[in-house]
Formats: sequence, C-alpha cells, structure tokens
Amino acid sequence: MPKVTKPRPPQQSRSGRSPAPRVRKEVRGKPILPEESADTQKLHKVLAQTGLGSRRSMETWITEGKVTVNGAPAKLGMRVGAQDQIKIDGRLIRVHAVSRPPRVLLYHKPEGEIVSRDDPKGRPSVFASLPAVSGGKWISIGRLDFNTCGLLIFTTSGAMANRMMHPRFEVEREYAVRVMGKLLPQHMSQLTEGVELDDGVAYCESAELRGGEGANQWCHVVLKDGRNRVVRRLFEKLGFMVSRLMRVRYGPMELPPRVNRGKYRELSAEEVAKLQSWLGASPPPQPRVPR
Repeated sequence: MPKVTKPRPPQQSRSGRSPAPRVRKEVRGKPILPEESADTQKLHKVLAQTGLGSRRSMETWITEGKVTVNGAPAKLGMRVGAQDQIKIDGRLIRVHAVSRPPRVLLYHKPEGEIVSRDDPKGRPSVFASLPAVSGGKWISIGRLDFNTCGLLIFTTSGAMANRMMHPRFEVEREYAVRVMGKLLPQHMSQLTEGVELDDGVAYCESAELRGGEGANQWCHVVLKDGRNRVVRRLFEKLGFMVSRLMRVRYGPMELPPRVNRGKYRELSAEEVAKLQSWLGASPPPQPRVPR
C-alpha cells in the first residue's frame, strides 16, 4: 500500500493561539512584506525627489549620519511615508510634497541670464523669474550659456531631471543656429559624421540648412550630446562663428511659440503625466555605428 502522510497540525504560539498568517503582496512579480507598501518609498529616493541632490549624494548623507527619521538616525535602504518626520542636519523635510505629481515649467530663457542661483559677478539669474515652490526647489534640466536663449525646462522632481539629463538615455536637443559665413553641403556632412573636439568626437543626429540673409545663415541641428558649449565648439571647429544660438526642443518638449522671453508656461497634470509616460517608455539607446 502507498504510504499516506498525515497533514501537520498548524503551529501554535506559547499562548495556545495559531499565529496570524503573514500576508505578502506582489509588486512586479516580487513578493514584499506589508510594510513595503505603495505608500512608502526608499528614503534616498524621497530626498532626491525634493531636489536636494542625486540619489547617490543622498545615500552619502545617510551614511554620514546627517539624516534622521522620527528622531532616530536613518539607515540605507529604509522606507518612509508621508507620516514620517525626516530631518537633514536638524532641518525638517516635507515628505508629503513628494507624493504629489512633480511640477514642470517651460521657460523661454533670454540672452543675458545665468542658469545658477549664485553668481560671483552678480548677473541676472533664471531662477529669479520662476514662481515659488512649496516643499522643494526648482531644478533646471540641462543648462544654457549666458549668451544662449531658448527652451529651458524646470521641474521639482530630481528623478525626472536626472532621467532627462543623464548621458545614458541620450535625450535629443534641437537648436537653431545662426552663423557668420556660408555653410556648404560638406560642412553639414561633417556635422553628422563627427567632428574631433578637445574632449572627444561630437556629432549631430541631423543638420539642416534653413536659409539666411547677407553674411548670416541659419541651420537646425539635433544632438544627444549635453557637453558644455558643444554646439558653439562644433561650428568653431569648422571655421564658423555662431552669432546666435537658440534651443527650440528638449526631448518631446518644444519651445512654446506664445511664451515671450523671460516668461514661462507650467505644464498641466495631464501634460506632466504624458512626459512621465514618455520617459518610462523610451527605448534604451542603440550604439552608434561609425560612418
């Protein structure tokens, strides 16, 4: 006869009662404990979303003991919710602001403004034109030179800013460039095939002539390169001086035609959701094949 195994009786605690079953939830196929609910987030992620710095720098602050949660020293990997009290060097951080959707501004930067809060020369700052934000601060997505105008995006989400600026994701930037001189087809080919700069080869995804008057000529270039002054250096390497430079697009966001210089337009909640969806659905960058 086959051996019959009797079912084990349920374990009992010392009080004689059966312990309550430990409920586990599933998130992306990975079981988590009840305390790891959707209402909580990793501490370093929460701090980064407030605009205080990158996730790595927030982890460093936690390790150095600068962060406390509910009066106790914070630990790496711990999760927090809106009810927790977080302090950095004794300063209270408002966590409830993180649970709200991030704010996003499209700012038309004029020439003559610097993308910095502190300037030793006392030049006008782009941040002076922005509205106040509660429980965080505005983070610029990329920079524009003092003499460059056009689209500058601001957000209250450190994670969104990092996602759009990180070189690994290769987000496109489109510029309208006015140069002194006559651009020829071979110049446009050089831009797309690659130009050797001091800090490595740079190239444009596309380059298109847009006409001009007199000694000036316009063209539009698209790059995935965010290096400092890369557009100006590309044309200078080809022997042209850039007399005007304007960014007209960053990723899916275009410079609003009805927003005057020094003014901004804030995205609606629906537009922010679309931007977040675009960021989440963007395919991984493909390696460029040398031409």
